[in-house]
Amino acid sequence: MAKKKKKTSPKKKATKTKKKIIKRKVARKAGRKVTKKAVKKPISKKAAKKKPVSLKKKEKVFGVVTHYFPKVRAAVIKMKAPLSVGDTVKIKGHTTNLTQNITSMQIDRVPITSAKKGQEIGLLVDSRVRQHDIVCKA
Repeated sequence: MAKKKKKTSPKKKATKTKKKIIKRKVARKAGRKVTKKAVKKPISKKAAKKKPVSLKKKEKVFGVVTHYFPKVRAAVIKMKAPLSVGDTVKIKGHTTNLTQNITSMQIDRVPITSAKKGQEIGLLVDSRVRQHDIVCKA
């Protein structure tokens, strides 16, 4: 005669679920909500830093776009190197790839012919550019 394995009785399963229900009722009466907390995964240092747009090593970065005015089609650029009217620049971003000749630059609505490092200039552009786009020599 082979011994049969005992199956867990349905009474034990029922008592476990009853205990859960009772705990929830008690928690609700006390004014607390019973919810499962979502566990947040820690962000690695590599994932936290955004990678800039890839550039060729020989391209020199002149500045970064900080703002764009769509009605006048002008970009505000924070300069990292000197730049003058007549230079050809390339503006690169995730969705931007624009090469153009500089025709107009301004600082506080005053036209200028050259800009120095550290200045914020207004530059007339041919198409839309976005914040954090990189301005480099073409």
